[in-house]
Amino acid sequence: MSLAVQIRQHGGPEELHVVDVAVGDPGPGEIRIRHHAVGLNFIDVYHRTGLYPLSMPATLGMEGAGIVEAVGEGVTHLKAGDRAAYASNPPGSYSEVRVMPAKTVCKLPDAIGFETGAAMMLKGLTAQYLLKKTLPAEGLQPGDHVLFHAAAGGVGLIACQWAKALGLQLIGTAGSDEKCRLALANGAAHAINYRTEDFAARVKDITGGKGVKVVYDSVGKDTWEKSLDCLRPFGLMATFGNASGPVPAFPPGLLGAKGSLYVTRQTLFTHMATREATQAMADDLFAVVQSGAVKIHIEQRYPLRDVQQAHRDLEARKTTGCTILTLE
Repeated sequence: MSLAVQIRQHGGPEELHVVDVAVGDPGPGEIRIRHHAVGLNFIDVYHRTGLYPLSMPATLGMEGAGIVEAVGEGVTHLKAGDRAAYASNPPGSYSEVRVMPAKTVCKLPDAIGFETGAAMMLKGLTAQYLLKKTLPAEGLQPGDHVLFHAAAGGVGLIACQWAKALGLQLIGTAGSDEKCRLALANGAAHAINYRTEDFAARVKDITGGKGVKVVYDSVGKDTWEKSLDCLRPFGLMATFGNASGPVPAFPPGLLGAKGSLYVTRQTLFTHMATREATQAMADDLFAVVQSGAVKIHIEQRYPLRDVQQAHRDLEARKTTGCTILTLE
């Protein structure tokens, strides 16, 4: 038996229940892993509320790290006893032990601790595909400006550091002066408090009226329209989340009027469709973390049993950096 956090229906944090579940042996292409720590991500809120619907009952969580207990037939890249970490579909990491597909589970280097592994996989791999693969038509070169919303969050702080390592001038937005200072301390070239400043006007000022080549936006509805105004001609609007709600429908002609813009809606698991692609992305993340160019900031820790409070704090924008659920 294993403790796990399940929902029986979509709704608020009060729908999160810690229950006992039976865990069997892994089947073909699967592993059984005992978690040491679990990552908390905004996609978990989308699953809980039903924005991304799940079949009930559902165990939440997309990110974790621990020890492989057993492997199923056909799994060759892992063995029992391996240290491992993952970002993975289907959800289920809010648990002590789980059986899951092995495809997106990677060996965790000895130099990276379990808590760091649990905190960085989904967020770090997201930053990786955004900065390395989600690029404007003209590409990105050192010195180019990019705009990154929610720059003091888990993905944002990793992106700030990684962008600096790539020579990019990242303009970050955040919801308080304290969060703006945090983004700047982690490599953002500029930080804008969107609650007190017009971020579109500030971006135009910072870039000498040219705008940025790309906007990376996980906020959604609240930042969408002004983000389009931040782009230079042929710029790319890369939306990858909906923290404030889904982006409303818009006429394609709007993109022409604002400078022949491009729009893309990216998902991590499209990029992680194969074992080889997953490993290559993870190797890139492991290398930049082990080099010290990117540090994983775990700012909040909650026992698994306090998962309701963790969700309340995440939705209230009270968290910064990465958050993990610990296993007693």
